[in-house]
Amino acid sequence: MSVGIVVGGAAAEAVERAVPGLVEARIASRIAAKDATLWGPAAEAEAAIRLGWTEAVAVSRPLVPEILALREELAARGVTRIVLAGMGGSSLAPEVITRTAGVELTVLDSTEPGQVRAALDDRLDRTALVVSSKSGSTVETDSQRRVFEQAFRDAGIDPAERIVIVTDPGSPLDASAREAGYRVFNADPNVGGRYSALTAFGLVPSGLAGVDLGALLDEADAVAGVLASDDPANPGLVLGAAIAATEPRRDKLGIVADGTAIAGFGDWAEQLIAESTGKQGTGVLPVVLEPDAPELAAGLPDLQLVRLVADAGEVPVAEVDEIRISGPLGAQFFVWEVATAVAGVLLGIDPFDQPDVEAAKAAARELLDAQPAPSPAAFVADGVEVRGTPEVIGAASDLASAIDVLLEELPGDGYLAVQAYVDRVAFPELVGLRAKLAARAGRPVTFGWGPRFLHSTGQYHKGGPANGVFLQITQHAAVDLEIPGRPFGFGRLIAAQASGDAGVLAAHGRPVLTLTLTDPSADLAALFDAID
Repeated sequence: MSVGIVVGGAAAEAVERAVPGLVEARIASRIAAKDATLWGPAAEAEAAIRLGWTEAVAVSRPLVPEILALREELAARGVTRIVLAGMGGSSLAPEVITRTAGVELTVLDSTEPGQVRAALDDRLDRTALVVSSKSGSTVETDSQRRVFEQAFRDAGIDPAERIVIVTDPGSPLDASAREAGYRVFNADPNVGGRYSALTAFGLVPSGLAGVDLGALLDEADAVAGVLASDDPANPGLVLGAAIAATEPRRDKLGIVADGTAIAGFGDWAEQLIAESTGKQGTGVLPVVLEPDAPELAAGLPDLQLVRLVADAGEVPVAEVDEIRISGPLGAQFFVWEVATAVAGVLLGIDPFDQPDVEAAKAAARELLDAQPAPSPAAFVADGVEVRGTPEVIGAASDLASAIDVLLEELPGDGYLAVQAYVDRVAFPELVGLRAKLAARAGRPVTFGWGPRFLHSTGQYHKGGPANGVFLQITQHAAVDLEIPGRPFGFGRLIAAQASGDAGVLAAHGRPVLTLTLTDPSADLAALFDAID
């Protein structure tokens, strides 16, 4: 099945205006040839070491039999449950791959103590852990590896029999893992994390969980030729132009899964687009929407809609003011990667760097090192501790008024980002806040689970247009969980990550409201009531 794409309205006008120039400049064939000069002199050094994803299918083929052999070896020892410790694209790609294939994968992309403990307590005797990190220095995955190593030892299990490492060759993690006797899969070092879906980072955990990797790579391979062609019908050129060349600019991209069998693709596309384009005060903000999302009926002039559908050709192009795209998962990964690189050309930015991601990490490290006492709440209402930047908290007296003031800070061309540093396994209903707030605000609302969004959309929040307002939701851990070999536990770590990011956002002039649930089970009802 090939990729189908139709565009109407503003997207069609953008395609008609921009694609001929892209074809004339041979943008598609130059991307395929790994031409690092496409994004300007300042981006050339980074682009030169980040275009390996264009040949990921060929590079990844030899990994498939190795992954399948390890899967059979683990199964023969009774190991049938796979846990993935990864962040950003390293976790989101395997999550959509396994969900679409209908196989089980426990994705541990959180530092919330309860969520980590739940992953540890579930069938440890039949569990293998995949640790995915380009360098191994990522604090989340390092902490997750440490706690699983200790749990395996406590259960009388040799960690070397249960831990699988995916990392770049020659990384510090590569060296330490081999020394410890762990099974190591090396990924192509010339691929950034958000473009790594079809590399070892996407394939190892998915294949160990039971996905047919050959079929996934075949789907991507089937569109490789057309994506490399300087042809006006190239879906990578069409999608890139449709999302980045509208006039006037529609710089919010609503992503709706509508009748497609692909599960969770919007979350993966969100991290790809936000981290790649949100910088230098510009970018495209992806907003993952439900099929009945309030934004769809609001007629927002700066929202471009893209629907993932079963058959893009079902509705005549003249009848839609949107983008419709269909095709199998492997092909969709490749198309969206090319389209994002094309969007970088059109926006005049480097789609492979992430200059503002490190700021939140550095702020969290400083808080962990300094061990300051938590800043006092401005007030406590219905069990919820309320903090925020002065413009938000100064006029608030209860939960409802605090939310009202935050929404009043939302500019006419802005967006609200909900950031939930909460156990997403225990409290999945928090996602429901997104639609409620969108109905209230009349503007696009994004929702991200912390801390995983820090590795993706966090770049857009700091580096993109300065028109976002931010609602942080955190929780007090009932019981913290120690991180072996570290002077802090998971509870302190996630609190530092939330506080650090809030501080960086405030320093960038972004309004922030932080609501801390002291008893999440009881406090969630009060939070929903305050929004209503």
